[in-house]
Amino acid sequence: MSLKSALKKLKGFVRSRSIHITVVNTGGCNGCDIEILACYTYRYDLEQYGIYYHNNPRKSDVLIVTGPVTYQWRDKLVKLYHKVPEPKAVVAVGTCACSGGIFNQRGGRVCGPVREVIPVDAEVPGCPPRPEEIVSAVVDVLPALFRSWELRRGGAREAQEA
Repeated sequence: MSLKSALKKLKGFVRSRSIHITVVNTGGCNGCDIEILACYTYRYDLEQYGIYYHNNPRKSDVLIVTGPVTYQWRDKLVKLYHKVPEPKAVVAVGTCACSGGIFNQRGGRVCGPVREVIPVDAEVPGCPPRPEEIVSAVVDVLPALFRSWELRRGGAREAQEA
């Protein structure tokens, strides 16, 4: 077995047992970002589910987007989305990410909510949303993510039965 295939197998093993998220703010007020950070405190402890924060989109599974998508961020967000390997999930957190919020006005520099730029798997409305709602949304997208992961690994029969 070559080193490259051994590392690929190890990466698949580790990745199948933990999830990495990347958080991107596309032009909001940072209120949702504070609530996402609260998800990692001892009270909510997102890591108890095997979900870890990661800055590199190439090594993450879930992309969490906060804030309305500004024109400056539109192309960058699409590029970032394509850097996240399959299977992936996108969670839009906050009213701004879900609808554009107060920034989505005529003459504004906002091109709209996240779902108009990239596909979104879950939305968490609120200004800002509560940490337990964010945790719930992230945990809710995991079964679909794991199902897709099993299908890509060749376990199509087991994944379809679930």
